[in-house]
Amino acid sequence: SCCPALPLVSWLAILLVSCLRTYASSTSKPNILLMMADDLGLGDVGCYGNDTLRTPNIDQLAKEGVKLTQHIAAAPLCTPSRAAFLTGRYPIRSGMGSSTKQRILYWTGGSGGLPPNETTFARILQQQGYTTALIGKWHQGMNCESHSDHCHHPLNHGFDYFYGMPFTLVNECQSTENRQLNALVQAKYWLYSQIIALTVLTLLIGKLTGLFLVKWKAIICFALCGFLFFISWFSSYGFVKYWNCILLRNHDISEQPMKLEKATSNILKEAVSFIERNKHGPFLLFVSFLHVHTPLITTEKFLGKSRHGLYGDNVEEMDWMVGRILDAIDKEGLKNNTFTYFTSDHGGHLEAQKQNTQLGGWNGIYKGGKGMGGWEGGIRVPGIFRWPGVLPADTVINEPTSLMDIYPTVAHLAAGIMPQDRVIDGRNLMPLLQGKVQHSEHEFMFHYCGLYLHAVRWHQKDSAALWKAHYTTPIFQPEGAGACYRSGLCSCFGEDVTHHDPPLLFDLSSDPAEIKPVSPATEPLFDIVISRIERAVQEHRQTLTPVPQQLSGYNNVWKPWLQPCCGTFPFCWCDKEGDSHQEIL
Repeated sequence: SCCPALPLVSWLAILLVSCLRTYASSTSKPNILLMMADDLGLGDVGCYGNDTLRTPNIDQLAKEGVKLTQHIAAAPLCTPSRAAFLTGRYPIRSGMGSSTKQRILYWTGGSGGLPPNETTFARILQQQGYTTALIGKWHQGMNCESHSDHCHHPLNHGFDYFYGMPFTLVNECQSTENRQLNALVQAKYWLYSQIIALTVLTLLIGKLTGLFLVKWKAIICFALCGFLFFISWFSSYGFVKYWNCILLRNHDISEQPMKLEKATSNILKEAVSFIERNKHGPFLLFVSFLHVHTPLITTEKFLGKSRHGLYGDNVEEMDWMVGRILDAIDKEGLKNNTFTYFTSDHGGHLEAQKQNTQLGGWNGIYKGGKGMGGWEGGIRVPGIFRWPGVLPADTVINEPTSLMDIYPTVAHLAAGIMPQDRVIDGRNLMPLLQGKVQHSEHEFMFHYCGLYLHAVRWHQKDSAALWKAHYTTPIFQPEGAGACYRSGLCSCFGEDVTHHDPPLLFDLSSDPAEIKPVSPATEPLFDIVISRIERAVQEHRQTLTPVPQQLSGYNNVWKPWLQPCCGTFPFCWCDKEGDSHQEIL
């Protein structure tokens, strides 16, 4: 009499096993795919309002997931912003802020970089059994005391695999025209060298013609000093292409100098290959694009195809790369078990121009851009998340969030434990992304320019009020231009900034473009708001502790003994990629 029930029991058992598998799958650690553009403006992306640049893949990602409209970088330049992203901490806490005009790492052969005692999210995930990889740009330093100690290297910061540039793209990687690396200093050195050479030539002619009574010893001494001065700076700045524009695979140099025309294909090939090798997961893949930083290396397939010149071509090529990486995720059946994120390290570079051609990004309605620590255009960036079945689709969140939030978010997803001996400034975004809470955990956000606090954002708890106080703003050149076109990048201090007392106060909820500051006459709460922000600044400063400055003059100068070299220094040249390169375009 029980025999007829067996098929039913069997079906129930099968159904139970299926449910358990589904539950296990949904609660297992997801793969993590993080994609970061370089210098991309918020206004360059279709889903953030651009209707003239084509970014269908990034737009589709937003349609399938959650789009943040107030996603904030912790710094307006790449080195400090990425340090904050990797550690979940303001750059000032790790020594990656700067008190000088050199606010990024300038040399692969320098001693500054992300300190070994900082714990990145890659390290936390690695400890949780994740296979971790960084493909693309690093720009967090290489060595400390020797050319092979790799103290700042990605593999020393929790990544199992690294393929890419330890530095960043600069114009010198392509040609010596339109120099970019410390351009004003280079121009000064050239001028001084020419003056010295002209002086030596004048003395020489004067001596030979009898016009000057000067000793040969003095001329030779002056010429020798001039030559030593020239060699001291030209040995670094004259060979940027060889010192900085190199390609690494783990610790080994693959190309020195790197072949820019192959960079797009190589990075894409490596990203796809990593996904295929690690499809059984869990994995962390951080794709740190070289796009869309000058010199805007773009393959022939995309040249001349956009409506915005070379910059637009580069943006559209990067979007295509995003699509190819997402295709690889889909192809391996990993879409529903992969937490995917796309962002930019900071705002678009308004001053990037050549003659009358714009080579930098657009930041939409927001004032300012790259290098400006306070204005929204320098720090408000895209923030897009997708995890089908876990995060809602086609959702927009307007709450203040930070690139630093990725750190505790992925640590939570991996069931990792964050360091308990330091301040973590990021907040776990999962409750907000899933709609379990309506408001961001960030009440105050501090906007630094180097080591200088330029502005503070106050998002009142359980309120729509959103205030921003500017203590310091850059002086635009020319006046009213909206950027620092004469110097190429706005400064953080000195004669190039204006200090405000009382601070400039904006109500971002009604004036997100920061056009019209409020005053005690127009805003009854002015004094209360400023007083509360001041108190928050004091409380924040009490959490800061002195740390070694990684971007100090000593750490940020080229040191020949630290220079990675695949030959016998100074003859550094190699191409180990060679014919193994496979076209993927």
